[in-house]
Amino acid sequence: MTDNPLDIAIIGAGPAGLAAALRLHQRGFRPRIYETVPELKPLGVGIDVKVYGTKELEELGLLEEFRAISVDAQESIFYNKYGQEIYAELCGVHMGYLHEQRFVHRGRLQMLLHRTVLERLGADAVVLGLRCTGYTNHDDRVTLDLEDLDGNASQVTADLAIAADGINSAVRRQMHPDHSGPVYSGITMWRGTTLMEPFGSGGTILHIGAPQTSSMIVYPIADDYEGTGKVLVNWVVEATRDESVEDWNQLGTVDQIMPYYDQCDIVHLDVQEMLRNAREVYLFPLIRHEPLDTWTDGRVLLIGDAAHAMYPRGGNGACQAIVDGGALAEKLATLPDVPTALKAFEEQRLRAVNGIVMAHRGEGYEVIRRMVEERTGGERFADIEDVLPLAEADAIFSRYHALVGQPRPGHEAGDTTGFRTEHADR
Repeated sequence: MTDNPLDIAIIGAGPAGLAAALRLHQRGFRPRIYETVPELKPLGVGIDVKVYGTKELEELGLLEEFRAISVDAQESIFYNKYGQEIYAELCGVHMGYLHEQRFVHRGRLQMLLHRTVLERLGADAVVLGLRCTGYTNHDDRVTLDLEDLDGNASQVTADLAIAADGINSAVRRQMHPDHSGPVYSGITMWRGTTLMEPFGSGGTILHIGAPQTSSMIVYPIADDYEGTGKVLVNWVVEATRDESVEDWNQLGTVDQIMPYYDQCDIVHLDVQEMLRNAREVYLFPLIRHEPLDTWTDGRVLLIGDAAHAMYPRGGNGACQAIVDGGALAEKLATLPDVPTALKAFEEQRLRAVNGIVMAHRGEGYEVIRRMVEERTGGERFADIEDVLPLAEADAIFSRYHALVGQPRPGHEAGDTTGFRTEHADR
């Protein structure tokens, strides 16, 4: 592989920036990443990495390392607020996809990508402790304004700049100064982890509750966590509250959410015990960012959350951020000049990803739990087939999977991919 002399600066060492650097390196580029924090730490909670996200990691040559830090997703089961089963489907290769769906701790994935960047691009490929505050386009270059931890200013120039600096992107604010600011959605999220015995198949993700009042997602993100023999489970609860948008790091309490699930009785999971044994509980408002009409300005490009921040539901935010890097690298390697390549990337990605952003504001396939609550008047049902027939649920799921770029294998031919487990009549 011959190095491409194009000078590329990436702003942000989150999964989007790191994956983009690795994809660009595969195409012969040697980008440099500038990151605000002085030290990268494995922060965050769980990510549900969809099959197309695992495909990206496999193409980066990281599948085995990714498997070692993640959990194979085997089945996805949906329940009402009483713990009665509504629907179930298999995940990843168990459904017939060519790639796995896997659950992982966000920080562990970020550290894997970071280590790989240093190994492949060199120790100087990531510069820590520098925050980008703005940019200036020139005819054939772009200048980035940087600031260190002590407030000292500096500049770097590059042939192009890729802003992967997240939902609070300074580059996004400069590129779209008149764009409306983020708005509180009216929904608050509680995120926590619990160390516990495995449940279900060991690779089960649970979707619990009536969205009209509260919704919970539960899945394992690490097997035999730190040699305990137990699994680290990630859980997320949503509910409508009157919340401030200013405090992003509030600590929540289990007592705030326990009443939503005091009647929930699931065969293979004691929901109340899981919540009581939480290692930590964080509370923050779900913030709505409006889709952008462009991600480019001259030689500057937004990717990841800086370009298309979406509700943290279903893992598509992280997966779409990783996809950005491969699509961009392909355009830069095959098109004659930087502005043309950036525009071609935007034309390929913007409309489709904005569609996913808007879909996540709705409920996606989670709408089936709302439908069951409405059709039963909030009461228990005797037979789910009388409330939500399997064929109707299958059609909803097929449309959603196709929207995010992973059509269900065989379903277009009429195969039934949903199923009821042995507990469906509870």
